[in-house]
Amino acid sequence: MMNNSGSSLSHFDAEGRPAMVDVGDKSVTRREALAVGFIRFPPAVAAQLAEQGYVGKKGSLIDTAIIAGTMAVKKTAELIPFCHPMPIDAIRFRITPEQGDRLRIECRVSVEARTGVEMEALTGVSVAALTVYDMCKALSPAMELGPFYLQEKQGGKRHYIREPETGNSAGRDA
Repeated sequence: MMNNSGSSLSHFDAEGRPAMVDVGDKSVTRREALAVGFIRFPPAVAAQLAEQGYVGKKGSLIDTAIIAGTMAVKKTAELIPFCHPMPIDAIRFRITPEQGDRLRIECRVSVEARTGVEMEALTGVSVAALTVYDMCKALSPAMELGPFYLQEKQGGKRHYIREPETGNSAGRDA
């Protein structure tokens, strides 16, 4: 099965059936991915959370989001059908208030393996944001999740860095 650029999609066999990629012949190398995501709050909720230091009735939003995101990274292969189980070496979250009404969530995942950890980083960011939503939904259901994107990946055959100034979702190979 071909994509728009004319290359083959990796999760289909010769008959066009879904198949997990065989990574057995790839070299084990250091691989790292950084994913970014956001959750935006209505102005009154953003002000209340900032005033309370992002601690609510259920506890610290940021600490709980980090724990949930970490758990999600480790379960990615159970959630995404063709992701390989990974021996994760490190998971680092950075969650910071931004623009007065949103949190920026970053998840960096690293591994020594035959395949990358992009999906693990994206899963971590997504679940961290969903956890914040869950903890704040009593204040308002009008929160906005996203965008979520891969900021960079290193290791393997290709390096990728998303263009920060333009927000170009196509990014560039580094």
